[in-house]
Amino acid sequence: MTQPATTEITYRDAMREAIRDALRRDDRVFLMGEDVGRYGGCYGVSKGLLAEFGAERIRDTPLSESGFTGAGIGAAMAGMRPIVELMTVNFSLLALDQILNTAATVRHMSGNQFGVPLVIRMATGAGRQLAAQHSHSLEGWYAHIPGIKVLAPATVEDARGMLWTALQDPDPVLIFENVMLYGMTGRLAVDAGPVDIASAAVRRPGRDISLITYGGSLWKTLEAAAVLAGENIDAEVIDLRSLRPLDDATIMASVARTRRAVIIDEGWRSGSLSAEIGMRIVEQVFWELDAPIGRVCSAEVPIPYARHLENAAIPQVPGIVAAAKAALGRV
Repeated sequence: MTQPATTEITYRDAMREAIRDALRRDDRVFLMGEDVGRYGGCYGVSKGLLAEFGAERIRDTPLSESGFTGAGIGAAMAGMRPIVELMTVNFSLLALDQILNTAATVRHMSGNQFGVPLVIRMATGAGRQLAAQHSHSLEGWYAHIPGIKVLAPATVEDARGMLWTALQDPDPVLIFENVMLYGMTGRLAVDAGPVDIASAAVRRPGRDISLITYGGSLWKTLEAAAVLAGENIDAEVIDLRSLRPLDDATIMASVARTRRAVIIDEGWRSGSLSAEIGMRIVEQVFWELDAPIGRVCSAEVPIPYARHLENAAIPQVPGIVAAAKAALGRV
């Protein structure tokens, strides 16, 4: 069987190709946000797009998240397909009223007469020493809100393919891009296209324990699984990909097979997405479990600036390995 031709690409460049592809496919698509034009984006994702598509479709905005997110909502309701870039998840809180009280509710409030086909992209996560106002993982908050979809692409394939699928959705879709992934490289099919945005993926099959994660923590979890393999522990790694809706079927099938689970979530432990997943496991496959569900989350502190403290505050490979061994009674 002939293997598809692939090329090596960074996550950042894969996301740029996704935006470029969307702009070429549909004249209604445009990108707007802080520094997305002349500067090329805070993380370099939109570099070069202004020269290629012009200021009508690559729109630099004022530093007013509520204002330009609201403009994106209005444009979407009027028939456009905006991509709104919020520089960081922390700044998205300034647009929370627009997202929660408008974008997520218009279809319900209008009796299904109007929708908001809007995509909002934002950087999330820690690891770049950006301190407590630029480093948190708040995607679990957004996964709490009905009326929106929440995506967390962790691979170059998903970075390239999720955007176009999201733009076809009749309702708002939020895409969370972990800051530590932008420089990551991977192999991508030269003819890569849209991908599903509703299903989790088994990134590593295993029989002894299910390690459930998403986004930037996927690669740490795969590394932890490799360490565990050296100790004769065969870990299955689930990449959630979509945080709302959650793919319960894939999660439960994995846990029913391995009979143990650890959830790795860069959000804070209290009220976290990991707590929701753990409760769903208890509700649906409790009698299949052979051990309590484990969690590896960020410390309950604002993310520190100092590198050693930042690293200590977020999930790392040794902590994931320890939690898996604890679930297996091999402390």
